[in-house]
Amino acid sequence: MAHHVSFRQPPKQRVRGPNANPMDPNQLFDDTSASLPPQPASYTVQGIDMGLPINNFLSEPVANVAMAYGTTIATQGKDIVDRELNRFVSVNKLKYFFTVDTRYVIKKLALLVFPYTHQNWELGYRADSRLTPREDFHANAPDLYIPTMAFITYILLAGVALGIQQRFSPEMLGMCASTALVWVIIEVLALVLALYLISVHTDLTTFDLIAYCGYKYVAMIITILGGLLFGRDGYYVALAWTSWAIMFFLVRSFRMKVLTSSSDGVTSHSSRNRLRMYVTLAVAAFQPLIIYWLTVHLIR
Repeated sequence: MAHHVSFRQPPKQRVRGPNANPMDPNQLFDDTSASLPPQPASYTVQGIDMGLPINNFLSEPVANVAMAYGTTIATQGKDIVDRELNRFVSVNKLKYFFTVDTRYVIKKLALLVFPYTHQNWELGYRADSRLTPREDFHANAPDLYIPTMAFITYILLAGVALGIQQRFSPEMLGMCASTALVWVIIEVLALVLALYLISVHTDLTTFDLIAYCGYKYVAMIITILGGLLFGRDGYYVALAWTSWAIMFFLVRSFRMKVLTSSSDGVTSHSSRNRLRMYVTLAVAAFQPLIIYWLTVHLIR
């Protein structure tokens, strides 16, 4: 009698989730959410390495072209600005008026306050060029450093005076600065027009005229200081002294360039030369009026 042997594999144990109830007979499917997450498939794309620096080939030329283009634009813009600036203001000539040193500044300030003892009023020359203010031993060369610093000092003193009187405000300070600047511009334009109309042949430039007209700021500073320290009496004493000093200074300075200029063989007693004298005296006489107008409201 033959015996048949059958081999039956035991049923596989299904893994149940952590929340599954092992005694629940109604559960049809096992919870496999607690099992290990499936690993994402990774795909590696193998590039073809041909030994060419593709990234450098794409980036470096673009950067170089952009840099070269930007440099060209910057250079062209600088040339345009310099050309347009030189049409109205010569930078080299402007540097001349700021070439000063301590010796010149001290001597020039003393000349503006005490001009009566000064003897030599002629400008110094080397060959065909005029000496710079720093090189001028007699401090006769006009400069723009002292007028610029004096203008800034005048604005600061105006602020102090207004603050002492409890009248300070940014609007008042701006009004003082703009008024003082506008008056100098008007004075220079009027002087240029007058010299043109009377046909004065002189080497005075517009910067020279701005310098001479800007020296009144030194007188204004002294006048305001006299008023702040000694009241109204000190103000009027300082005003009288500085007014006569600046008038004397301008007459003697312009006399060397305006009254002695020669043109078309005109004699020194001609009507044209008298007009030059009138223009010089008018410029000098105008200084005390401007000094008084720009400083009297700061003294109480």
